[in-house]
Amino acid sequence: MRTIARRALAAALSALTPFALALPVLSALPGLASAQSSVGTLVAKPVSLPEMALGSPSAPITIVEFSSLTCSHCAAFAENVFPMLQTKYIDTGKVRFVSREFPLEIKAAGASMLARCAAGGDAARYFEATTMLFKQQEALIEHTTETLKAVGGQFGMSGDAVEACVKDQRLLDKLTADQKFAYDKLKVDATPTFFINGTRVKGGMSFEELEARLTRLRKH
Repeated sequence: MRTIARRALAAALSALTPFALALPVLSALPGLASAQSSVGTLVAKPVSLPEMALGSPSAPITIVEFSSLTCSHCAAFAENVFPMLQTKYIDTGKVRFVSREFPLEIKAAGASMLARCAAGGDAARYFEATTMLFKQQEALIEHTTETLKAVGGQFGMSGDAVEACVKDQRLLDKLTADQKFAYDKLKVDATPTFFINGTRVKGGMSFEELEARLTRLRKH
């Protein structure tokens, strides 16, 4: 599990040269605001960015994951848990799975923006892009620009299109607004954080741990 830590923004920005991003450091945000309504109601609705979800909208269980594409625990969940969850629960109509971005650093923000651009609003393409990025996490961290362009190329994006995507201030503003909402209203301060039918679960889970939670919910 990765938590928000204070960091020098200038140093983070230099790692993405020549891309220019400006993600605020969340540790500088004011204290968590008290929710005006239930967490379950708040987490159910997208804020600024269109929702990226797999599974039936009428599924009895909804899982919302807040993740960062440079978080190793998020990558482990994507590689070791999500495929089984998808086969056994999402594709069978038992679970709806929603992915929400919570980038912990500027490289993760750039990767999230790329996934959005590559998807073009299509959730299946978005999950395909994030899966690629998680699998190439080490390269993403060490060779950010090259990796973003390589992944973008898999979706027909030119190098110029990738650069334009990660420089898109409107997209970055929406990403930042959603992240701030999650931090302020939902008390998300680490990745991965899950909300399972509105109940917050902080940190990674094995498939067995997740399935035990799902089984208890299905019995009620």
